[in-house]
Amino acid sequence: MTNTEQGNDLESGRAAHSGHAWHDAVELLSAADARTPLGAEDLRRLMDAFYWTGRSGEAMNAAERGFAVSSAAGDTALAALVALDLAAFHGHQLASSISRAWTSRAERLLQDTPECLAHGYLARTRSNRLLGEGRMDDALEQARLMVEIGTRLGHRDLQAIGLHQQGIVLVARGEVEEGLQLLEEAAVAAVSGELGPMATGTIYCNVISTCRDLADYRRAGEWTEAAKRWCERQAISGFPGHCRVYRAEIMRLRGAWAEAEQEVRRACEELRPWSPMFTGEGFNELGEIRLRIGDYTAAREAFQMAEELGAIPQPGLGTLELAEGNIGAATAGLNSALEEDSWDRLHRARLLPARASVALATGDVAFARKAADEIESIAEAFQSSAIIASAGGVRGALQIAEGDPASAIRTLRGALRLWKEVDAPYEAAVCRMSLAEAYARTGDHESAAHELRAAAAAFQRLGAAPDAERAARLLMGGGAMGTAPKSRRETRTFMFTDIVKSTDLVEAIGDDAWEHLLSWHDQALRGAFKVHGGEELKQLGEGFFVAFPSVTSAVECAVAIQRSLAEHRRDHGFSPQVRIGLHAAEATRRSRDYGGRGVHVAARIGACAEGSEIVISASSFDGVAFSYPLASERTLTLKGVSEPVAVATIVWR
Repeated sequence: MTNTEQGNDLESGRAAHSGHAWHDAVELLSAADARTPLGAEDLRRLMDAFYWTGRSGEAMNAAERGFAVSSAAGDTALAALVALDLAAFHGHQLASSISRAWTSRAERLLQDTPECLAHGYLARTRSNRLLGEGRMDDALEQARLMVEIGTRLGHRDLQAIGLHQQGIVLVARGEVEEGLQLLEEAAVAAVSGELGPMATGTIYCNVISTCRDLADYRRAGEWTEAAKRWCERQAISGFPGHCRVYRAEIMRLRGAWAEAEQEVRRACEELRPWSPMFTGEGFNELGEIRLRIGDYTAAREAFQMAEELGAIPQPGLGTLELAEGNIGAATAGLNSALEEDSWDRLHRARLLPARASVALATGDVAFARKAADEIESIAEAFQSSAIIASAGGVRGALQIAEGDPASAIRTLRGALRLWKEVDAPYEAAVCRMSLAEAYARTGDHESAAHELRAAAAAFQRLGAAPDAERAARLLMGGGAMGTAPKSRRETRTFMFTDIVKSTDLVEAIGDDAWEHLLSWHDQALRGAFKVHGGEELKQLGEGFFVAFPSVTSAVECAVAIQRSLAEHRRDHGFSPQVRIGLHAAEATRRSRDYGGRGVHVAARIGACAEGSEIVISASSFDGVAFSYPLASERTLTLKGVSEPVAVATIVWR
């Protein structure tokens, strides 16, 4: 009776596996295994069923048992194949040393084994490793070996995976048309149902990721939908989560941010038990969405989670650090990512625009020029509309910084046209902001205002709160257009900065070093003003007079300045001691200046601060929530001000 039941479950489980009824296969094969331990082939079937239902831990257990059984039986070909399965499992779990050990085990088993399927999949493992090292010619040779072995063995899956592996390597080498042709030839085989689930899923995933790396979002979207339909037909769990991440990125690019966030959150849920690395990519995408919305706290949490899971949280984290005025952290993070992917030009194309923005924010025009040259060379090699548009945005911003706004207008108009063609409304609006600045620099205030209005409307529709606020502020103040609006009353938060004890520092480091440090100070502060929406009104000796649209933005900027100075002091042994005073008040706007009692109070508060101190009036922080504690609350008698003014120190360290 028991043997009959076991036989029925086993045969039914095998049939369920062949029919891709994965949940039934798990139940039936597990029941058969509970009665009589399964053989190596059936354990591999059970491994598949666990894998496609998202139960990666149980899949690994089945694979480890299968390896032991096949090794004991002397079936080296099957044992090597299972060893490569285990290498892939551990690689997804970021257990790289264990993954390498299983690969080495497979290599040893295959040394004296006649040519078999495992030799072909070992070639794929080697091809991926060589590609990761930037050894593309060697990687291509291994990919071609896969096709040769698959052809000799008559194994369609191996032939198709080898074909698609060649396509991946060719694209990485810059032979885009030929590479995409091979990738899509393999993908057509997957669509037509000629291949098994693992080959189909692998090919879908890599076609989509390659199109995404090329910023060919139209093609990526088409294959993502095809993969989604296939996953739904197969009732697969876990694997489609990776496709959802790419789908969410496309939705985000096209401006459907709420839908993109819903998609990526679902992806993270599906991926978490299957692959930490791919889950990390999902959190990266979530961070990108929250960053654009202006929820910086949630964005940072997502990027930190991505990093914990083994993903590189760039360029998103670098862009966030720039937005919060943490210039040193932004620079270090982006530099590290660029160094890690020194050979991968497509990934560098995603990093370089953010790194150029950081460079321009600090006045490092030379580095921005180098970044612009590199991304233009990548765009020329790969001929992707989105990369060409991105390169145009970098070059246009650089041309503005170099004092050539007429050239910037031509460059940015071309970039804007391409962003419209690829249906990227946020990137198009950002490009319009740069275009407005370029028009203003040439004196064409009407065109500048037109671009600002279009950008503001786009940001508003998308829900990009920080960008919409900046565009609206520039429109109201006329700052970007260089116009001189009539005198009017406005409420702003005023900031006065000043270097204290500069004489002592000059004596300590010398005149030449002081001039260099002062130049760095000016660039760093101006970069922070720009990031936080501050309008520089005057440079007063060794300090600045700046107006902000809100108390929160002024406080965030002040904290960013002090942290930047402290970081420079820690890294280089010295930096200026800067005092900062903040006061929110109504004042009279006249052209590019403000006047009145509120400005006078702000200046006096700044003069009462000590080095590295931020002092803010009590009336400014009353009822305003910001994430820094207050200390040393006191009342000051200010020169020229009849009533005492209550103030406090912001604890920024």
